[in-house]
Amino acid sequence: MYRRGRRWLDRLLPAALLAPVDPAQPDTPGPRTGRDWTVDAFGFLLAAALGALFLSPALHDSAVPFTTREIVVDVTSGALACLSLWWRRRWPLGVAVACLVLGAFSISATAAGLLALTSLAVHRSLRPVLLAAVLWIASALAFAVYSPTTDPLSVVLVAAPLVLAATAWGMFVRARRQLLFTLRERALRAEAEQRLHADTARMAERTLIAREMHDVLAHRISLMALHAGALEVRPDLPPEVRETAELLRQTARQALEELRSVIGVLREGPGRESPPAAPQPSLSDIPRLIEETRRAGAKIDFEMRVDHPNAAPSMLGRDAYRIVQESLTNIGKHARGTAARVRVTGAADSGLHVSVRNRLPLHTHAGPTLPGSGAGLLGLQERVALAGGTLVHGPDDSGDFVVDAELPW
Repeated sequence: MYRRGRRWLDRLLPAALLAPVDPAQPDTPGPRTGRDWTVDAFGFLLAAALGALFLSPALHDSAVPFTTREIVVDVTSGALACLSLWWRRRWPLGVAVACLVLGAFSISATAAGLLALTSLAVHRSLRPVLLAAVLWIASALAFAVYSPTTDPLSVVLVAAPLVLAATAWGMFVRARRQLLFTLRERALRAEAEQRLHADTARMAERTLIAREMHDVLAHRISLMALHAGALEVRPDLPPEVRETAELLRQTARQALEELRSVIGVLREGPGRESPPAAPQPSLSDIPRLIEETRRAGAKIDFEMRVDHPNAAPSMLGRDAYRIVQESLTNIGKHARGTAARVRVTGAADSGLHVSVRNRLPLHTHAGPTLPGSGAGLLGLQERVALAGGTLVHGPDDSGDFVVDAELPW
């Protein structure tokens, strides 16, 4: 019989009303907030006021009024029922049972019992709610037997709609909370899946870029190093040609190391070990950069006056090196054959000054030019800005193109 009745309820009522309460849902008791205090105080006052309203006809309008002892029992039981509402969030079933027991001897406990039944329907599943509703009717019939002011039929006609309304309202609030909790969980899950999808797509794109860089750049740079090495060992070539070939081979090897580091960064992902990074340039490597550029045929007037360059921060040294490197690369692209002047000065607590200048060419070089994206100086500006410094570039009044940077140290 019970199983048939349970299946009937499963078909009649929404699944949200029959679902167990999840511990993570907001109806799990927690620290009482200011809003909870306000609601509980209002519930206590409402139960007390309605209890007094229910008791008033039994005192004045009844043919058989309450005796003094019955009034004391009724008021005391009603006060205890109203007071128990303060614990309805933590022990909803216990408070509902207590109100049922007190309601068997008190008409003023009726409002408190209805509020306790509503709270039970909000915080617990269907089975204890139905049990409490049936016991509530039984408690009302017990009061009809105990009290001389009413009869069982009148009690059932009044109590049944009140119990049905209180239970239905509590189940509606519970279903709404569970629906909101489910929607919130779905939204969080959808956001997590979206982030995972975006991370996967980003990782796939980075892997594709790394593969293209390896297939195109690494292949061509390797060929350049191979040809330069072949020229370096040929005995029939002049010494200066073999020196240039050696420089090209060393530059290509260094470019391959840096390219491998960049490709490793692109391929990094969760669960993958980062590849060993290529050695980063420092402030002490600027003279080596100048010497390599001179060996490639550039004319450079270089002066470096820095106190303890080896003690400079790695980020500062790398920024200064990249400024000089990009400036010399631009001279080789756009002002080939012109003399450059490089000055690096500074000390700790006074900052680092990097200046690269060259004469603007009077005419465009007739030979082949190297391709460029035009973003080198913009990249330098962003690098210097991130370091907290300033960078100025462009032609000055003397006819020189100047790249001037001030870096904090």
